[in-house]
Amino acid sequence: MLRRPKPTDSEADILREQEKFLTSGATSAANVIRRPDKRRGEAGGGGEDHSGENGGSQKDVVTIEDLPDQLPSLTPAPPKKSRFKASRVTFEDEDAGERLDRQDTHISAVLSRIVERDTSSSPISLPAFTGIAFPKVMHRSATGSQVPLPSASGKKSIFARQIAAQRLKEGKTPLHRAPEAARKHEPREQNLPPEISMDTDQPTTVSSPCLVSGRGLVGPDSSGDIMRIHKDNQAKIQAMSQSEILDEQKKLLSQLDPRLVDFVRSRKGQSIPSSTSPSKHPEDKSSKEGFTLQNSSTESGSSSAAVLSQKPQEVEMEGVEEEEEEMSSPTAVTERNLPVKPQREWVHMDKLEPEKLEWMRDLPAPRRKRTKQAMQARFDFNGTLIPPTEDLPTHLGLHHHGEEPERAGYSLQELFLLSRSQIFQQRTLALNTLANILSKACAGEYMPILKGSVMSTLLDAGLLFLLRFALDDSVEGVMSVAVHALKALLVCAEDEECLDCTFSWFRGLSSFPLLPSAQEEEEEEEDEGLDESMKETAKEKEERKSDHDVARMDVVKGLLKMKLLPRLRYILEVVRPSPRVVHDVMAVLTRIARHSSSSATQVLNCPRLMETVMLEFLPTSWTRPSLPFPQSVYGLPLASAMKLLRVLATSGRHACARLLNSLGARERLSCLMSAEPSELPLEPSEALRITTEAYRLWAVAAGYGQACKLYIDLYPALVTALQSVHRVLAPSDPLLPLQRQRVLALLTLLTQVTHTAGCHQELQAGMVSSQGDECPPPPPVSWGHVTGLQASLLGHFKGFVKSLDNPVQKNSSLTLIPAYLLYLEAYYHQLSRQNCFKPVETLQELELLTSEVLLPLLSHNVVQDLIKNLSKSSSVICNAQSSHQGPESIPSLPNLACLGWRDRLGLVVPSSPFPLLTGLGLLLETITGIHKGLSGKFTGLLLSEPVIGYLRSCSQATPTLSHTRAWLLRHEHHLLYLLLRLAHRLVPIEREVAKHASLYHQVALVLLPWLLPGSEYLAHQLLSTIIFSKDFISEGHSGGPEAVELGELKLHEEKHHHASPSLQTVGALLREACIQLPSIRGCFLTHLAHLESFVLVSRDALLGRNPWINSHLLPELTGPTVPSDWPYLPLVSLYERTGVSNGGGLAVEELPQGTLGTVTHCLQWLLLLEVWREEALKVIPPVAKLARLSCVFLCSGDLFLEKPVQKLAWGLFRLLTRQSRLDSLDLNVPPPGLASFQDLYTALLAQYEAVSFGDRLFGCWVLVPLQRRYNASMRLAVFGEHVGMLRSLGVTLEQLSIPIERFTSPPEDSLPLLRLYFRSLVTGTLRPCWCPVLYVVALSHVNSFIFSQDAAAQEVEAARHGMLRKIYYLTDEVLKKHLLLFRLPQPRSDVGFDMYDQLPPIRAKRLESIVGLQDSSDDKGD
Repeated sequence: MLRRPKPTDSEADILREQEKFLTSGATSAANVIRRPDKRRGEAGGGGEDHSGENGGSQKDVVTIEDLPDQLPSLTPAPPKKSRFKASRVTFEDEDAGERLDRQDTHISAVLSRIVERDTSSSPISLPAFTGIAFPKVMHRSATGSQVPLPSASGKKSIFARQIAAQRLKEGKTPLHRAPEAARKHEPREQNLPPEISMDTDQPTTVSSPCLVSGRGLVGPDSSGDIMRIHKDNQAKIQAMSQSEILDEQKKLLSQLDPRLVDFVRSRKGQSIPSSTSPSKHPEDKSSKEGFTLQNSSTESGSSSAAVLSQKPQEVEMEGVEEEEEEMSSPTAVTERNLPVKPQREWVHMDKLEPEKLEWMRDLPAPRRKRTKQAMQARFDFNGTLIPPTEDLPTHLGLHHHGEEPERAGYSLQELFLLSRSQIFQQRTLALNTLANILSKACAGEYMPILKGSVMSTLLDAGLLFLLRFALDDSVEGVMSVAVHALKALLVCAEDEECLDCTFSWFRGLSSFPLLPSAQEEEEEEEDEGLDESMKETAKEKEERKSDHDVARMDVVKGLLKMKLLPRLRYILEVVRPSPRVVHDVMAVLTRIARHSSSSATQVLNCPRLMETVMLEFLPTSWTRPSLPFPQSVYGLPLASAMKLLRVLATSGRHACARLLNSLGARERLSCLMSAEPSELPLEPSEALRITTEAYRLWAVAAGYGQACKLYIDLYPALVTALQSVHRVLAPSDPLLPLQRQRVLALLTLLTQVTHTAGCHQELQAGMVSSQGDECPPPPPVSWGHVTGLQASLLGHFKGFVKSLDNPVQKNSSLTLIPAYLLYLEAYYHQLSRQNCFKPVETLQELELLTSEVLLPLLSHNVVQDLIKNLSKSSSVICNAQSSHQGPESIPSLPNLACLGWRDRLGLVVPSSPFPLLTGLGLLLETITGIHKGLSGKFTGLLLSEPVIGYLRSCSQATPTLSHTRAWLLRHEHHLLYLLLRLAHRLVPIEREVAKHASLYHQVALVLLPWLLPGSEYLAHQLLSTIIFSKDFISEGHSGGPEAVELGELKLHEEKHHHASPSLQTVGALLREACIQLPSIRGCFLTHLAHLESFVLVSRDALLGRNPWINSHLLPELTGPTVPSDWPYLPLVSLYERTGVSNGGGLAVEELPQGTLGTVTHCLQWLLLLEVWREEALKVIPPVAKLARLSCVFLCSGDLFLEKPVQKLAWGLFRLLTRQSRLDSLDLNVPPPGLASFQDLYTALLAQYEAVSFGDRLFGCWVLVPLQRRYNASMRLAVFGEHVGMLRSLGVTLEQLSIPIERFTSPPEDSLPLLRLYFRSLVTGTLRPCWCPVLYVVALSHVNSFIFSQDAAAQEVEAARHGMLRKIYYLTDEVLKKHLLLFRLPQPRSDVGFDMYDQLPPIRAKRLESIVGLQDSSDDKGD
C-alpha cells in the first residue's frame, strides 16, 4: 500500500513515491474533469474514455467531403480570442516551477490594498416586530389589495406586489413610485442633446447633487461638506452667462474621457422625473446615433456606410440643437379608449395591459427633423429611396416594427435580416428589393443623395454569400430572385450594348478582360528568401485563400470559388425556370466569360453546362411558339445563348474550336444562316437578334481562320443576304436598328473571311517550304472564293455615299459606311500580297475609287459636320465622367461606365466621327501604300481646322488609364496613329503639311506612352518611322541649333560671369544629335527588343493575319505598353546591369561593348527633347529626371569622365537647374520606382568619394540636393558620414548654375547640422580652397545662428554662446574674421562673400556680453 506524503518528506521522496504510484497502475483517488469550452462548441463530459462504453453499439456515420459541420456565417468573422490567453506567453524550454514562483505573490500584497468603507454615518434599520411566529401565507385570490403598477415599471412578481400592498396599508410609499408632491415640486431639466445638458437661458437650482452623495466619507459632517460644495457650484453657475457656460462645457467635454461623460449623462438621465412630458422633450435614440447605416454583420467593419444626407434647404441651424415640429402627446390607453369593450365572460380579458396595446395605435406622422446629422436610408420594394419626411399609407406594406416604426421603408440591415426569414415569401420580397436596389446603385441613382457607396456597403456586409446561399434555396421563387439579384450586381446592360455597337469597328471584336487592377499581396513577402522550388505557385496561393478573401479582391473569382457554375447548371437543367431567369443566367455567364480566359475555360469545362445550353436554348429544330412571349423558352433558340457562345469564342482559338466541333455550334450556324430571318419560326425581333449574334460568332471564328468551310457551303445564302441590304433598310421599318446591326455583323464576317483568304497563299507556300512544321494549315477558303463579292460591295458603298443627301437615309448610311471602308481596306491590303496582283489595273481602280467615292465622301457636308465634333467626342481630351454622374464602381468588380451613353457626347454615339474617320484612315493607309501618288489628294484632311485643333488638344492632354476608359481609348489611339501615318507620307512632299511637322511629332511623342496592351505594333511603327525622323524635327534643319546658341549667348551677356564648361556648345550638341538620329533610333529599338514577341502578336491582329491569332481577348490591362519615362530607358537598364551592388551585374572594368555609344545617344535624345519637345516630357516629374540621369554616375567608375558624356551632361544639368525647373523640383517626394530619393543620394555620395577625382560635373550633381528647402538628412549625410568628400568638392560659385541664396536662405534651424557645420570649419575639414560653395554655406548658417536675436530653447541658446566663445578664442584669425564679419554671399567676390569692415554695434555688444560674462566667471573661479 502506498503511504501518504509527510511534512518531513523532501522533494526527492515525493518524486520517488510518485514513480511507485505510476508503476503500480493503481487508480487515482481523484479524476480530472475537462470543462467544455462553450466558445468552441465542445461537448461536455468527464475525463473517462467513453469509447469502451459505446463500443458495442457504435452507430453508422456518413461523412461528406468538404461539408462543414456548421453553416458559415454571412460575413466570415475572425475566431474569438481570450483576452487573458494573449497575455500569457510561454515557451517550450521554460520551467513551469520557475514560472509559478515568478507569478505567485504573498497574500499580504492583496491585503495591503484593502481600504475599509466608512459606515459610521450610514443608517441601520432593524427588522419590524410582528405578533405571529411566521409570516402569513399569501393567497393568489387576495389580489384586490395589491397595488396597481404603472405600465412603465414592467412586470413584478407576486411577492413584490404583496410587499407593496403591505407598505401602502402601513401608510408608506411604494418603492417603485415617488410621491405625487415630490414629483410635482421636483425641478424639471430639459432633455437637450448630449452636447447641451442644461438650460442656459434660465438656470434651475437643484436641491442636491446628482452624482456625489457623500456616502463612505469619514467624518461626522460628510453630508454637510457635500452640500456646501454643491451650493458653491450652483452660485458660480448662476453668476455665469449662457456663452460662458457653453464654453466651460466644451472645455470639460474636450478634457474628460468620453466613457466618463457617458456615465455622468446616464446618472443624470436616471435623476430626471418620470413625469416629464415626452411631447415637450422628445428624445429619439436613433437620431442621436446618427441614423448610420449598419451592416448586417459587425465583423465586416465597413467604413463606407450609406447614409441619407439632408437637402440643403432642410438644414436651417448651424448649431447642434435639433428642432422638431410640435406634436401632441398621445393619450394613455384606458378602457374608455378601447374600440371594443371587454366583457366579464371573456377569459383573461378582465385586465387592461396598456403596454401591449400601445403598439396597436395608429402610427404618428413622420417628424421633420431639422438637423445636420445623417439619417438611415430606407427603400421601398422597387428600390426607390424614401425621403425621411414622406408620410406613406400603411397599406403599402412598408411599415414594420423596426427601430423607427413611424418611417416607411426598409433599411439594408433589415432587408438582410428579412432575407433569412423562415417564410419564403419574405425571403423572396427581401431579395427582390435588394435586386432593385443593386440595379439603381449600378445606375448611379443614389450617388447624389447618399453618402458612401451602396455597392461597397452591400459587398462588405456579405451580399455575395447571401445570394449564393439563396441560390441553394429549395423554393424556386427565392432561387429566381437570387439569380436576378446576381445579374443586377454583375451585369450592366448598357456596357453590353456599347460593346455590341463597337463590334463592327476596326478590331472591335477584341476586348480587354474585365479583371480587377493588380494589387500587391502581402503573401509575396513570405516567399522572399525561399528557393524557387519551395515557393508557392499562384494557383496554390489562390486555393489557400478563403472564399471571403478571394471575393474581396475579385467578385467573379469569389463566385467561381463558391461553385456558382454547377449551381447555375442545376437551375437550367433541373429547375427549368421562367424565361426571365434563363436570360439572367445567360447574362451572368456572359459576364463571367468576359472576366478572363481562365474564367471562360471554367464555363466551358463545367460538366453539362454548355451541353444544356446547346440542347435547350440553341436547338437545330423547333416549332414556332404560339404566343409572342412564351411561358417557357426551353426548346427555342435564344440570342442571349448565341451571344454567350460568341464571348466564349473570343477568349481563344481553342475555345472557339471546341464550340464549333465538340459542342455543335457549326450545325447551329448552318441552321440559322441558311434561311432569311423572316423565314425562321421565331418572333421577328428575336429572329433578327439571333441571326445577328450568329453572324458575330461566325466572324469571331473566321478571325481565327476557322469555320471557313461554312463560308463555301453557305455562299448562296450570303449573296442573297447582300442583295437584300437596301430592301431591309427601309426607313419605315420599325425594326430598322436591328436590321442595321445585322447588316454590320454580315459585313464584319465578310471582312474577316477576306483576311483569312488572303493568308491562304502564304500558308500554302509556308507549308511546302517547312513541310508542315510550326506552320498553321492553310484555310479551306482561298483568294478566288472572295474576289467575286468586291464588285457587289463596292456598288453598295457608292449607293450609301450618294444616299447621304437623303435626310431619311442619312443615319443608316453613316452607320454602314465605316463597315464598307473596313471591307475595302481588307480587300486591297490582301490583294497586294497575292500572286494574281496586277499593279496597273489596281492603280487605275484606286484612282477611280479616290476620285469618284472617297474625295466626294470626304468633302460631303454631312461628313464635314461630323468632323467638327472630333474634339467634343474625344475620350482623350474630354473626360467622359467629368460632366456626367457615372455609376458606382468598385475595384473588385470593374465595369465600362457606359451608363447613359446615348445622352452624352462620346465615341459610340451616332454623331461621333471616329468610326468613319478610322475606317477612312485605314483605307488611305493601304491605298497610299499601293499608289503613293494618291497621298497628296488627302492633304485637306490633315490641314482642316477641326483636325489641327484636335491634334493640338491631344498634344496637351493627360488621359487617365482605367477599365472605364481603356476600351474607348484603344479606338481613339487607332485614329491618332492613322492620322500620323498619313502625315508621315505627306510631310516630305507637301510644304503646307510640313509646316505642322512639329505638331505631328509632339502628338507622336505623347501617343507612344499612351498605347495600351495589344498595340505594341503601333508603338514599334511610331519609333521606326516618325519619332526619330528628321522630317518631323523641323528645328534641326531650320536654324534651331543656331537659335539655341544665340539664346545661350544672350543669357551669358546678361549674367556677366563665366558659365559652366561646355555650356556654350548646346547648339553644336543639338546639331550632332540631329545627325545621329538613325543611330539614336537603333539604340532605343535595341533596348525595347524585349517587346518583340508582343509586337509580333499585335502585328498579326492589326494586319489581319487571322490564322496566326491565338485569342481576340487583349492582354490584361496592367499599364501602358511603353513606360512614360522611356527616353531614360537605356540609362536605367545599364544601371540595372552594372551598377547594382551585391553582384547585381558586371564589374566596372567589364562594361558591355558599346556602352559609351548607348549613353551618348540617350543623352543626345534627352537634350533634344528638353530643348525642343519639353511638353512631351511634362509627364515625368523633375525628381524622376534627376534620379534617372544620376545613373550616368552610378553605372560605372569613369563613364561620366568621357568627353561626349561630359558635354551632354553639362547641357542637361543647365536645363534641369533653370529657375522654373528648380521651383518644381521636389526631392521630398519619392521618384517613381524608388522608395526615397535619400537612398539614391547616399549611393551617389559613396560613388563620389570612391571615383569622382574631384570632377566638377559630379560635384554639381551632388550639390543640388543640398539646397536649404530640401530635407536636412541629406546635408547631415554629407557633413556627418561622408565628411571626407569635402576636400575634393571643388565646385566654384561660378561653375554652379544654381543661385547660392537657395543654399543659404532661410537660416538653418537644425542644431545637429549647425554643430557639424561649426565642427567642420573649426577643425579645418571645410576650407575655401577645397570646397568653396559649402564653405560659404556653412559660414552663412553659423553666422546667422550665433548672432540670431530670436528666442529659443535653453539648449539652443547655450549652443549659441558656446560657439561664440569658441570663435572668439580661435587662433586661426582668418577663419575667426570670416565667422564674425560674414555679411552676405557674393559670387563675384574672390572669397565668395562680402564682409563687414567691423562688427555692427548690436553684434559687438552681444559678443562682448557673452565673452565678458565668460571672463567674469573665470575671474570668480580664480
